[in-house]
Amino acid sequence: MLQAAQVPLSELENPAEFAARHLGPDAADEAHMLSAIGAASRRALIEAIVPASIARSQVMRLPAPVTEAQALVELRGIAQQNQVLKSFIGQGYHGTHTPGVILRNILENPAWYTAYTPYQAEISQGRMEALVNFQTMVCDLTGMAIANASMLDEATAAAEAMTLAKRSVRSKSNRIVVAGDCHPQTLEVIHTRAAPLGLQVMLANSATEWDSLLDGGDYFAALVQVPTTDGSLHDLRGDAARIHAAQAAFIVAADLLALTLVVPPGEYGADIVVGNTQRFGVPMANGGPHAAYLACRDEFKRSMPGRLVGVSIDSHGNPAYRLALQTREQHIRREKATSNICTAQVLLAVIASMYAVYHGPEGLKRIAQRVARLTAVLAKGLQQLGVNVGNACGFDAIALHTGDQTEAIAARAEAAGMNLRRFREWGDTMLGINLDETSTRADVQALWAVFAQPGQPLPDAALFDQPIDSLIPPALRRSSAFLTHPVFNRHHSETEMLRYIRSLSDKDLALDRSMIPLGSCTMKLNATSEMIPITWPEFANIHPFAPAAQRAGYALLNDQLCGWLSQATGYAGISLQPNAGSQGEYAGLLAIRGWHASRGEGHRNICLIPESAHGTNPASAQMAGMTVVVVKCDSQGNVDLVDLQAKCEKHSANLSCIMITYPSTYGVFDTQVKALCQMVHDHGGRVYVDGANMNALVGVAAPGEFGGDVSHLNLHKTFCIPHGGGGPGVGPVCVVADLVPFLPAHRASGQAGGTCGAEPPAGHEVGAVSAAPLGNAAVLPISWMYVRMMGSEGLTAATEIAILSANYVAARLAGHYDIHFSGGIAGLQGGGVAHECILDLRKLKDSSGISAEDVAKRLIDYGFHAPTLSFPVAGTLMVEPTESEPLAELDRFCDAMIAIRGEIAQVEAGTWPRDDNPLVNAPHTAAAVSADDWAHAYRRSEAAYPLASLKAGKYWAPVGRVDNVWGDRNLSCSCIPVSDYADD
Repeated sequence: MLQAAQVPLSELENPAEFAARHLGPDAADEAHMLSAIGAASRRALIEAIVPASIARSQVMRLPAPVTEAQALVELRGIAQQNQVLKSFIGQGYHGTHTPGVILRNILENPAWYTAYTPYQAEISQGRMEALVNFQTMVCDLTGMAIANASMLDEATAAAEAMTLAKRSVRSKSNRIVVAGDCHPQTLEVIHTRAAPLGLQVMLANSATEWDSLLDGGDYFAALVQVPTTDGSLHDLRGDAARIHAAQAAFIVAADLLALTLVVPPGEYGADIVVGNTQRFGVPMANGGPHAAYLACRDEFKRSMPGRLVGVSIDSHGNPAYRLALQTREQHIRREKATSNICTAQVLLAVIASMYAVYHGPEGLKRIAQRVARLTAVLAKGLQQLGVNVGNACGFDAIALHTGDQTEAIAARAEAAGMNLRRFREWGDTMLGINLDETSTRADVQALWAVFAQPGQPLPDAALFDQPIDSLIPPALRRSSAFLTHPVFNRHHSETEMLRYIRSLSDKDLALDRSMIPLGSCTMKLNATSEMIPITWPEFANIHPFAPAAQRAGYALLNDQLCGWLSQATGYAGISLQPNAGSQGEYAGLLAIRGWHASRGEGHRNICLIPESAHGTNPASAQMAGMTVVVVKCDSQGNVDLVDLQAKCEKHSANLSCIMITYPSTYGVFDTQVKALCQMVHDHGGRVYVDGANMNALVGVAAPGEFGGDVSHLNLHKTFCIPHGGGGPGVGPVCVVADLVPFLPAHRASGQAGGTCGAEPPAGHEVGAVSAAPLGNAAVLPISWMYVRMMGSEGLTAATEIAILSANYVAARLAGHYDIHFSGGIAGLQGGGVAHECILDLRKLKDSSGISAEDVAKRLIDYGFHAPTLSFPVAGTLMVEPTESEPLAELDRFCDAMIAIRGEIAQVEAGTWPRDDNPLVNAPHTAAAVSADDWAHAYRRSEAAYPLASLKAGKYWAPVGRVDNVWGDRNLSCSCIPVSDYADD
């Protein structure tokens, strides 16, 4: 009997195992999909759709893939190169305890981290309630009228406050007064943001300079830090009147934990308050991600940047949440938008809000009081040791005058496992100590030991139990109540908290329940093995301004990931500092601006943007001091080269750049993209290729090879960082060789100019665009894991299957809906699209009265998040299935869309009235369908179970259709009063 041939060991080891787990369709599914499309093979499909002129000349040079287990071992080795010391640095980053119930059930729960930005309100009620809790928490603690749903970090929040003030006050000045004892990273980002806008930053480095500048009256805003970066507390109650007399805005950057004990800024006249919520249960994580905040006067609300969750009513008159004032946003107002921020930090805002819910007002106050008491005890003991304590008033930090002993003491502390704050920006003659929630009596005693002279006895431990008052002056102590809403006073046992978190997540649709086919959003798998490392202590407990040697693991991670992304994009240099796609755009435009200025051509300020562009593009261009000129697109969705030529010639002397998205936001591979790039280059401009649709390019084409000079990537799209319900994100900026010197620096961390080893010309450095040098560092391991496990072949397959899946959806739906902007490729059912397709419903609106929004809401009854609604074309739905969805889910979505087309046909035929049918009344809640009265022209079963398969598992929207107009006319952005639920 012949023995079967043995399978080679290398095949049994299966190093490429992860690719099969990431990719939805298997070989049999792929064959079926290709047959439906009319393509002979996957390679034939790609060659028919992707222009041959842009195809990669060589494969990506990436390490061969390894298994999930091997990748985790390799990454653990990198993480262990970081050194986790006890950091007393402060500077906006603090140790904290993440409650286990929040860690396990939110941060590590795909029901929360795989959700999308809550544009579809009806399937986002849970996370929007958590965000309203966040907004209420911020309003209560700051004493302000209204707060948004998070910002990217404290430094960029301060910069956004600066431009909010400029838009909102009467002063015509272009100067902002900034206290020199704000955090250094905040000062740097404000300088970066101010320069392109022609704003002048007036730094006050002493009380005398502060008073002189305020009394001068020529400014539109003034910014202070509370407590200051060295931990001091100042009485600012008299400053608001002086600032307002100059018709300017008073901006305060405030520590929320301090505000549980210190008079809130709103009570002494602040107009805008910003800060960070990191110390509310979110690890330091080498600088991010964390949820910053921005709160302001009610009069400023329609000019606020970022997302704002408001309360409205649904179709049944019940309270419901929604994103408010969306007409402020980039897709509508473009270069006139209030900000370019598209993604913020929702997942982290949810964690911070739940930290406040879990601890409640008394719990937060107790944490703050303990920190303040330990700080006072620390200061008392150091004074007994003869140390010169500089600040007599403070909350959690003290500054020590250490003179020429500064370096020696800091080294002693580090040798003992502790990091102290160095004030190099002030001459390096002081040390700072910042205590936090994790600080203990033992820590205080260890700090005393560092400062004690040899043989000097330490302060008596009895000092801890003596009635020592905090360093907060009585006049600055808070007396007002906060967090009085029941949600902050009800869920303090773990059982109650666990059930509250579960009740919210049950209201929402995320990737753990179904496909999210949002065009231009790339809602792909966020694999569990990719997520595991983000909570490792070696990544989570690193301070962003710790000595560089302690961050060696992060440095290696940065180098490897940048190298891999360079292979994917074809660019020479990359910075991972931008902590959102919008910030990557901004950094890329600053690089172009800096390059022009270094050549004596700083006058070049015209930015050409096709009308198909993503809405953040014109908003970013405006922030970079550029003037936007729109370029037309042709009937096929391509950039109109005739119009582009005319615009290039007209603006040749002042042309800075063009911003294109490729493939375009219309889902089109423009065959003339190389000619487009050359045309702009011929007129002295640079080409910015928006990386929003990079999921259609990796391994197939590289922007840096076909003419791009700059791109940003969205690691939260193409490279698997989860969207988190609206953040975090990472927006690396990628550039060709001559732009590398103009990548963002970070002087506050010692990075004095340029990155990737290239120094910019003197006077043309680009400053920091994020508070931390590595931006949202803690989520970078996710993308590292993805690339490491996929390898070059796996990443290329992902791109090709993403294109295959989109074409399969187009092929199945082409007989039911018009496919807008298809490639018109002969022989391909659906005409051939990129990685997404646009379904045009405008004719159906004319024939039936059914709108694209009606279809979007009806999909909820079928258990789906809607595709992208009315963008980039009004009256359409843009579908992006990604490579991760299996054939069964693609078919389930197509079946739903085909069934909905059948429902529209019944409206067209008059079977159902235009004003009473399952589409215009969607979504249907369980309460509505089970009500005693049913007066509709269609059956309950048609409302609830339009497909038989739904009877096996049904998602019920918690609310009916939300009234957007009512919500904006009756704007309310805090927790709903309990009385509003009285009839529930």
